[in-house]
Amino acid sequence: MTEPPVSPVPDLVSSVGMSTPLTAIALSCTLKPSPSASSSDLLASQILEELATHGVTGEIARAVDSVISPGVETDMGGDDEWPALRTRILDADILVFVTPTWMGQHSSVAQRVLERLDAELGETDARGRPTLFDKVAIAGIVGNEDGAHHIAAILFQSLNDVGYTIPAQSSVYWNGEAMHTTDYKDLDEIPEKVKAALTTAAGNAAHLARALREREYPVR
Repeated sequence: MTEPPVSPVPDLVSSVGMSTPLTAIALSCTLKPSPSASSSDLLASQILEELATHGVTGEIARAVDSVISPGVETDMGGDDEWPALRTRILDADILVFVTPTWMGQHSSVAQRVLERLDAELGETDARGRPTLFDKVAIAGIVGNEDGAHHIAAILFQSLNDVGYTIPAQSSVYWNGEAMHTTDYKDLDEIPEKVKAALTTAAGNAAHLARALREREYPVR
């Protein structure tokens, strides 16, 4: 019995091309306000540098520098500065979510951001789709203690829940030796395994973001 011919899969990324402009925002959830040196900021900048090789322009936003009020609404009123940060997040094709590790968990700043992103479950775009559809998220995690896989699982579930698409192998992490005080920012160079991970994550994020530009999620 003759097998039916297989139709070729279209190369969506090639059809869109590197010329398609993409943007990223790296959200650093360090506990340290500017201008303090931050391992989270360093990893965020390294991921953005790798994204730039794929035609993605980006910026870092240090969440702790903004007043992010507790709550699960897009605007909590008063001195809440989340609305301005939210606009920058919504404008970006790619979210790079970076957090330090404290007591084996993501930072309290990261948790506050996730809680505010929860409001997107009730928001839609002009076509009635969730606001974060067609957008991609990757994670960066640093710390001198264990917890990276646990934190990545929390971040990816939360970000996917509000509408982000998660690329393959898109977590980049570094954990220093247990019971020591060396931070990621203290290293003389990027460790080989971290470099490989951020190269893969950035490449897959750009690939997926361009594919979603070509073939958007349908209206429900």
